[in-house]
Amino acid sequence: MSKLVIVGTVAFDAIETPFGKTDKILGGAATYIGLSASQFNVDSSIVSIAGDDFPQDYLDLLSSKNIDISGIEIVKDGKTFFWSGRYHNDMNSRDTLVTELNTLADFNPIVPESYRDAEIVMLGNLHPLVQQSVLDQMTTKPKLVILDTMNFWMDCALEDLHNVIKNVDVITINDEEARQLTGEYSLVVAARKIHDMGPKYVVIKKGEHGALLFHDDNVFYAPALPLEAVFDPTGAGDTFAGGFAGYLAKTGDTSFENMKNAVIYGSTLASFCVEKFGTERMQDLSSEEVLKRLLQFKQLTQFEIVLNDNL
Repeated sequence: MSKLVIVGTVAFDAIETPFGKTDKILGGAATYIGLSASQFNVDSSIVSIAGDDFPQDYLDLLSSKNIDISGIEIVKDGKTFFWSGRYHNDMNSRDTLVTELNTLADFNPIVPESYRDAEIVMLGNLHPLVQQSVLDQMTTKPKLVILDTMNFWMDCALEDLHNVIKNVDVITINDEEARQLTGEYSLVVAARKIHDMGPKYVVIKKGEHGALLFHDDNVFYAPALPLEAVFDPTGAGDTFAGGFAGYLAKTGDTSFENMKNAVIYGSTLASFCVEKFGTERMQDLSSEEVLKRLLQFKQLTQFEIVLNDNL
């Protein structure tokens, strides 16, 4: 089993969807990634920052999932990053109502000494300079570096983003972001251009339409599991990334064939995340539930194609 370093936000979210709304609840990219990766019982550590308003109960929850929290800096008299958003009826688009960086504005990540030799590094969505500073602290070259980013950094820190992309093995972005990063509408062409920027593997997330994995001339597609209702899509992409990274850390196999499995596991875990508000569903998710849904995925995607010589 490989060590996994997770870099990203721990946060408060206030969410409104057609199904209801919440006050401040547990959120943040690193939180979703960590809870998802914990399904594989990997040796992981979260590197993040929070104010002293971040409840001890939340820290205890992460610790209970075998996540090392020594890399979460708690700032005395500081306030934790806060985001509030409202989803439209289609659940695919949303309006950001409030963003308060608070302690995140001065985040200087410090990777715990015992994790600076980690084989896998998951760089959650943060400023590219913060992501690069984590890589600079690693004492040995990681076996796999996975990067998540978003269009905001393409708008305001594109050069820094290009510099960190050169140093990663896998990038996970959505289809809109892939098109913005490359200027190409075709996702096949976009993936090829991103390959040329440095990453060996490109994962393009398409929300309710699944995910695509590109490596050289190979393409793999995983559908999203059809659900009766999507309650709250917040954190689904991070949950996917956590499942993807957690599975690879568990197996230690970073081949293209095994990454196909990682995409399926990531998609499976993301399908749970959207069933309740915030991280609620991921907090008590059992391995039996995950296995049952993996079997559903298998039934959804596997069949024997009958080849007819007369065609």
